[in-house]
Amino acid sequence: MKTIFKLAVCFAVLFSSCKSSGDGWVELFNGEDFTGFIQLNGKAPYRVEDGMLVGTSVKGQPNSFMVTEQDYDDFILEFDVLCASALNSGVQFRSESRPDYKSGRVHGYQCEIDPSDRAWSGGIYDEARRGWLVTLQGYEPGRSAYKKDDWNNYRIEAFGDTIRVWLNGVNTANLLDNTTLKGFIAFQVHGIGNNDALEGKEIKWKNIRILTDNIRQHLLQGALATEVNRIPNVLSSTEQTDGWKLLFDGRSNVGWRGAHKEAFPQNGWKIADGAITVLRTDGRESAHGGDIVTLDEYSAFELSLEFKITEGANSGIKYFVTESEKQKGSAFGLEYQVLDDAVHPDAKLYTSVPGSRACAGLYDLIKPQNIRFNGVGQWNQAVIKVFPNNHVEHWLNGFKTVEYERGSEDFRKLVKGSKYAAKVYNENDRFGEAPKGHILLQDHGDEVSFRSIKIKELK
Repeated sequence: MKTIFKLAVCFAVLFSSCKSSGDGWVELFNGEDFTGFIQLNGKAPYRVEDGMLVGTSVKGQPNSFMVTEQDYDDFILEFDVLCASALNSGVQFRSESRPDYKSGRVHGYQCEIDPSDRAWSGGIYDEARRGWLVTLQGYEPGRSAYKKDDWNNYRIEAFGDTIRVWLNGVNTANLLDNTTLKGFIAFQVHGIGNNDALEGKEIKWKNIRILTDNIRQHLLQGALATEVNRIPNVLSSTEQTDGWKLLFDGRSNVGWRGAHKEAFPQNGWKIADGAITVLRTDGRESAHGGDIVTLDEYSAFELSLEFKITEGANSGIKYFVTESEKQKGSAFGLEYQVLDDAVHPDAKLYTSVPGSRACAGLYDLIKPQNIRFNGVGQWNQAVIKVFPNNHVEHWLNGFKTVEYERGSEDFRKLVKGSKYAAKVYNENDRFGEAPKGHILLQDHGDEVSFRSIKIKELK
């Protein structure tokens, strides 16, 4: 009898919190109270007003979340939102809060609500985990889709490893990712620190509904944003068509050998759990397993990979490596620095340019800007772009950190003031100016892992 009563209560709660419209859509928020929701992390106040879910910013609180008690895997979620133009907000999905992860901090995918001039509304941020997965940098149709100080319609489609966001009918995010395939949905009031000017601002949501059956039959058709693939060690069909090639298959050392060697090192490196890892020894350069390089050489290209460092670790991603120098220490090449800036002393060292040995910089030549490091023990995405005209860019987690013109007079002045000043053998063999070279992963005696290493040659 007690069991029947409990079931009746459960059905009553579900009915009151998630009313069906008869066409498969269900009201996620009942417009009357917070039945089916709990609040996590911050204590910003939420209330129900005229059928809307309303959150208010408050000083001194971290990000606050009104969270569904139910988890969702595949779904289509629609809602309208009106966000004060001075605030930032978002809607979490396939997200979690666990005691064993940052003391219960909400983490996972977030659909961005960004009224600022940056205009990344409809992008995807990985809250408390990997940072930005999909920005709208350079994508003007997406950046112009959001209407400031007005209601905006969002649609999130999550099916399998595909996540798409539509903002006022424009596809702003087209993501492939399988880090989390199920989790709660949550409505965020972003923390404002102690900013008096932002106190008491509001975010309002209405018409919140969800579809969980026959998802693929209801997917929107139309022009899609550029696909972003964050599935480790896998090329999508779109990437294959666009000319991307995997440099690491997640299982073997095929395509790699030791620098200045004919074979892959027998020790000092391991391949496990979809990553290739240089093992910790004593912090010296190439003293054990040694650097590894690609079998092939590249001239103009876009290289993308993910790296994960341990505390205090030092490593690097080098390009235009020719192995023309005598074998001693790490092979020469332009270097995207990989470093724990907070702990490793190299972050404070330099030859002529202060800060030029920091993570994502051009080692000992150019100090990085806009650093968005996800932290020790987390995966970070590095991108190196070398265009046919020798314009070069470094990117870290979706933000450009360095740009320069390889071979220019400014570049040569930087080389003359660096530790590479003596590495000019003759006019035809200047440091960093080879017409082509290998990609190198550095052994600096610290444990660092790499995965999703892929390259696209540019013409």
